[in-house]
Amino acid sequence: MPRAENGPPTPPGTALRAAVRRRPWRAAGAVLAALAAVAVTALVGTGWARAHTPSPLEQGGPRTAAAAEPHLRFLGAELRGGAGERMQALFPEGYFFTHALYGLSRANSGTLDPGRREEALAEARWALDRLDSPAGTAPFPREAEPEYGVFHAGWSTYLLARIVELAGGPEQAPQEARRLAADAEEIAAAFDASLAGSGSPYLAAYPGQAWPVDSVAAAAALARADRVLGGAQDPERAEAHAATLDAWSAAVRERTDPGTGLIPHRVDAETGEPAGPARGSSQALLLRFLPDVDPAWAAEDYRAFREEFRSGHAWAPGVREFPAGTGGAGDVDSGPLVLGLSASASAVALGDAVVYGDGPAAAALTGLGEPLGAAAGREHRAYLGGALPVGDAFMLWSRTAAGEHPDPVPPPDGGLPAPPSPWWRLPWQAAGAAVTAAAWWGALRAVRPLLPPRPGRPGSAQFRTVR
Repeated sequence: MPRAENGPPTPPGTALRAAVRRRPWRAAGAVLAALAAVAVTALVGTGWARAHTPSPLEQGGPRTAAAAEPHLRFLGAELRGGAGERMQALFPEGYFFTHALYGLSRANSGTLDPGRREEALAEARWALDRLDSPAGTAPFPREAEPEYGVFHAGWSTYLLARIVELAGGPEQAPQEARRLAADAEEIAAAFDASLAGSGSPYLAAYPGQAWPVDSVAAAAALARADRVLGGAQDPERAEAHAATLDAWSAAVRERTDPGTGLIPHRVDAETGEPAGPARGSSQALLLRFLPDVDPAWAAEDYRAFREEFRSGHAWAPGVREFPAGTGGAGDVDSGPLVLGLSASASAVALGDAVVYGDGPAAAALTGLGEPLGAAAGREHRAYLGGALPVGDAFMLWSRTAAGEHPDPVPPPDGGLPAPPSPWWRLPWQAAGAAVTAAAWWGALRAVRPLLPPRPGRPGSAQFRTVR
């Protein structure tokens, strides 16, 4: 037991309590430093654990649906609280995208786990009602062909097809099936008119503006609707739609980006000729729909996409916005670019990896995105703390992608490109370890002046002159 100078032994803790009384602000700083070190340790440890979250391909259907449920509950509550309107204030299709992706994710969840089917159907139908509402149609031109433009028509028809499919087919949802047949016919007629007129396979989303990804979604909706309706549809109409899709596909293949051979990001609204190169954000999105039109074509383009847009950074297996060797600035489609990588393209590419059975890419993209997950209430979970619900919607759509395509698209001849390095996490782990060590070193530095000196060291009683 330490002794006071020329006095009896000092009770344990007396010196520390005296130091705290003499220097309360330093003591408070030491406590805060220790708490910060604990928080950093917990944050880094959680990030390490979530970086090893199994991908949807590893989890299987029911486990994937169960993992998505807290996110779905969060997003459903947010949408009912006005999240769609808040997202609309950020970009032109914010309201529509957030509701459409929520509805598709719910439908996917019900497919992955039949036990969730009834709730999934109710929520997907609610989301479709929101797309048909004045708020859902407001940004789009009603006089366009198809009505409200190809963006609205393609996504809403695709969601309707998934609802009829999840319900059990036309017999189980006759009213929705009749609407689906009418909406599909409207899309087919618009494509036929454009192909017969200017020859362009790309319809306008807004007056004088056309993005190929919107027409790919509409073509996929047409193809999916015909499969879902099956025998409930007039055979002659189904045959006509197949001819429309064949002509559409041929026209698209004649207008690819000369640099990559992929579908371009933007085109001339009159001729359909490329008005710029292929980009990661639109490629990741359209590759989710292209398998409905032509799986073999989709597989080839997915391979080219992986080669052209894969990250050049071994420690960040994300998706570039521009092809390798080129560059550009981020915009409303890509979001901010970090070292050329697009967060939105990377999030959607996770779903692509699931659809195309690309296990290594799915694992890497899951591990990159999941550390951003954070608790938002007892039964809710959100990415980035729920600050951007449309981001949650994209991630949910990707995580539940196997619900839309239960059988992965067969790989192209020659297989897929080399997968991301399995060691990509090491730099992140090293950085986390360094930050944790620095936090504890700072805490120790803050606490040490408050501790009594050890016997045998300068400042202890043994080194003082007793008078």
